[in-house]
Amino acid sequence: MQLLYEEDGDLKVGAVLGQAPASFQVESPHGRRSKVKATNVLLQFERPAGAELLAGAQAFAEGLDATFLWECSGAREFGFQELAREYVGREPTPVEAAGVLVKLHATPMYFYRRGKGRFQAAPEETLKLALAGLEKKKRVQENIAAWAARLARFECPPEIAALRNELLYAPDRNKPETKAFEQACKEAGLAPARLLERCGVLTDAHEYHLQGFLHEFFPRGDGFAPHQLPSLPAELPLARVAAFSLDDVGTTEIDDAFSVERVRPGELRVGIHIAAPALGFAPGSPLDAIARERLSTAYMPGRKFTMLPADVVERFSLDQGGERAAVSLYLDVAEEDGTVRGRHSRLERVPVAANLRHAQYEVLNDAFASGGSVGLPFEDELRSLWKLATALEQRRGRPNAGGTTPEYSFYVEEGRVRIVPRQRGAPLDKLVAELMILANSSWGELLAERDVAAIYRVQSVGKVRMSVHPEPHEGLGVSCYAWMTSPLRRYVDLVNQWQLAAALGGSRAPFSRNSDSLLGALRAFEVTYARYDEYQRAMESYWSLRWLQQEKVAQVEAAVLRESLVRFAGVPLVVRVPSLPELAPGTRVRLELKEIDLFERTVNCVYRETLGEGSPVAEEAPDTGQKA
Repeated sequence: MQLLYEEDGDLKVGAVLGQAPASFQVESPHGRRSKVKATNVLLQFERPAGAELLAGAQAFAEGLDATFLWECSGAREFGFQELAREYVGREPTPVEAAGVLVKLHATPMYFYRRGKGRFQAAPEETLKLALAGLEKKKRVQENIAAWAARLARFECPPEIAALRNELLYAPDRNKPETKAFEQACKEAGLAPARLLERCGVLTDAHEYHLQGFLHEFFPRGDGFAPHQLPSLPAELPLARVAAFSLDDVGTTEIDDAFSVERVRPGELRVGIHIAAPALGFAPGSPLDAIARERLSTAYMPGRKFTMLPADVVERFSLDQGGERAAVSLYLDVAEEDGTVRGRHSRLERVPVAANLRHAQYEVLNDAFASGGSVGLPFEDELRSLWKLATALEQRRGRPNAGGTTPEYSFYVEEGRVRIVPRQRGAPLDKLVAELMILANSSWGELLAERDVAAIYRVQSVGKVRMSVHPEPHEGLGVSCYAWMTSPLRRYVDLVNQWQLAAALGGSRAPFSRNSDSLLGALRAFEVTYARYDEYQRAMESYWSLRWLQQEKVAQVEAAVLRESLVRFAGVPLVVRVPSLPELAPGTRVRLELKEIDLFERTVNCVYRETLGEGSPVAEEAPDTGQKA
């Protein structure tokens, strides 16, 4: 005797070897023996053999029309043998009965299972909906196949082109367009951007990288929400100084300025003046919400996305010709050796006499180093500040460690890029960096002494991190260090300035050390600031490659960092050169440039010759607290 039974939702057959009251011992067509419960048995038969029965049932089922069976079955519950008997008009053979069972099993939209071998026809409305859904799914699959086929021929269907940015930056894998696109990418062996480029939909590599940034950080657009322009505090005292700033040509958020006045022979009073937006709007205000959402100004060659709206920046930026709200740190300095004899801080209005620009004042770097004079406005004041900065650096015991690693300024105009090296540690660069370190560490110490919460930047065992505790910054050689000198550009500085302003004004600070707002701002800022920095570096790499193409550079000099990793001379590019022989770090080599890929931001290079030994090259810039 043979059995047709159900096991784990599948129909199986077996020859009976033995029988008990509630079970059978059977052997499958493949020789496997097993125990089958009697309740799972659907059909007992002698002929044909089990394997032949399944094959015949499958063939019989293929000839059955599910719709006709559904129409014949009525609304009542039924067994498969009943339906088979009604269908053939006589007692069905085992193959015919099994064939009907196979068909019922295979069409769950038409027939609901009500037990072992028992079924019930689906309601008419439910069946119509199910069939419509099946037809829709079929059409979708046909569309996916058609779209993928066109993409394989590098033709982009309009449905795919309309979702270009979504497919590149945040694909929704439930959409048929995404399925077709990813299928085409896999079959063509191309990255998404490359496939769209071959299809003629993506033609601008710069736009591709920029839209990736915008899609991640400004999915609703990079504009600002409507806001009210804050008013300046009227009760602030007016400082009796003539402040001046020193920034790059394109800087619009002028956070810091300086003043120098002689109070007596041999003693100067140096002022470090920081723009004070914290005096114009408070935590929890609409402008705070804007700043907290963006967390920092994002920079990239040729453009930037400011943390605060342009009219707010203009209201608080230390632009020349006006009196601006500021937090000022005054230092009484011995002119002879740069010893700081006293310091005090105050909230005030500062007259800004001039906004100096590096492009005009870079000549002072050589003049200061050689002892010469150029005759520029504020040259004497800048010289005094440079001498103070040199003394401060020596007292910190942490001389500028980045002198061998140049930084670069990018200037993009009408699609052409100019890359200008800017050496860290030059007199003007050191001047700004040291005074910012002094202000950040002095105000950090002030808040720590008064037990006012702040967000500190700390470093121990090489790792730089943010903390709400005033711990040392070993890299800078200071007991504590809190970013406070860029409140127009960084949210952490703005938060710290609110705390500092409260401490100087004698009011209660808005944030406690364990407040959710303060800790949340710290965590969000760390993540976002790091991502902004990654995008800035990525876009600098892109424009460096554009410069190589623009200048038709065929060969470059580079310095070995380690193994096959090298840094280009003249542009901020670090690449791997597989053909590079084993050379000591710092060794200068000549490379031949091959293919440049602006979409992937890569360049293939081939080693040509060794030019000579050099000093080891630093791979990362130290944390100096300087502006981006």
